[in-house]
Amino acid sequence: MPAIVGAVQVVNISSSGTFNIGDVYRIEPYSATKTYAGAGSFNTGDFIRTTTTNNQTQVLDSDVADMNQLLNV
Repeated sequence: MPAIVGAVQVVNISSSGTFNIGDVYRIEPYSATKTYAGAGSFNTGDFIRTTTTNNQTQVLDSDVADMNQLLNV
């Protein structure tokens, strides 16, 4: 079904961002990254209180590939 879109103003799109207007069949990433972080690392807000004891971040990864990006060109 066709989409009807009014006025759009795009201020900024990051290098890994996606901008779409209207109908889309498929959106696929062009890159994949892996992030390691300990407990409570990605908390956001005004008044965050975390209690974390004995935190260990496991970074050992024995896989050869986690996400294949071969066909995303």
